[in-house]
Amino acid sequence: MIPLRDNVPRVTLPITVSVIIMLNAFAFGFELLMDPRSKVELFHLFGVVPQRFLDSDWAHWVGYPEASIIPFFTYMFLHSGWLHVILNMWMLWIFGDNIEDVTGHFGFVFFYVACGLAAVGAHMLAETGSSVPVIGASGAVAGVMGAYLVLYPHGKVYTLFPILIIPIILRVPSVFFLGFWFLSQFFAGIFSVVNGSAQPVAWWAHVGGFVTGILLISLFRGRGRCKYCYNRRSKNYDIPVEDKLR
Repeated sequence: MIPLRDNVPRVTLPITVSVIIMLNAFAFGFELLMDPRSKVELFHLFGVVPQRFLDSDWAHWVGYPEASIIPFFTYMFLHSGWLHVILNMWMLWIFGDNIEDVTGHFGFVFFYVACGLAAVGAHMLAETGSSVPVIGASGAVAGVMGAYLVLYPHGKVYTLFPILIIPIILRVPSVFFLGFWFLSQFFAGIFSVVNGSAQPVAWWAHVGGFVTGILLISLFRGRGRCKYCYNRRSKNYDIPVEDKLR
């Protein structure tokens, strides 16, 4: 199930979303220049290792430098591979522009970072003894998706379903698409707890970011900005008349 685009037109240029994507691309390009050992060190220093921050004796014994808040911000710009970074940035591009319309360019920065911080916090609560660094924009992007669910419940997501060799594209209601995505992350997180083994995906970071986006978007939504832009007569999203006349 691969999202291709949505049917909600943007009102303003997604400047902040574009900058975030470029920063992630720059960071990933830097990673590609590193040898495997240096990359692992980068992830451990600038990713978030739960046990490093929750067990100072262990962190000192292992040899981590003194803990700082920097990794809680830099982890959002590191990715483990091409698929990881492409999927995250693609989801951000599809859903982020409409959220930036609502929050404004600078507001989106704070909203995005807040979701990322909440996401890694949820991961640390679920994986207190993990010595594996969590990296990636997934948690912050999940917050954007949660906000989209609140603001554009009537939206449609053009989704590719690759069934064997036959690609099928359907217009899936955003409630179903995002709801299914969230439930898949939630139950994967439950399974990881029941299974008790280390997981390669930070499921609870996705869950935490998504829920945070739902809860925070009303605080970041600027007054007078388009919230729904939904035309009930055409049953579609239309750019407001005042914006068409600009």
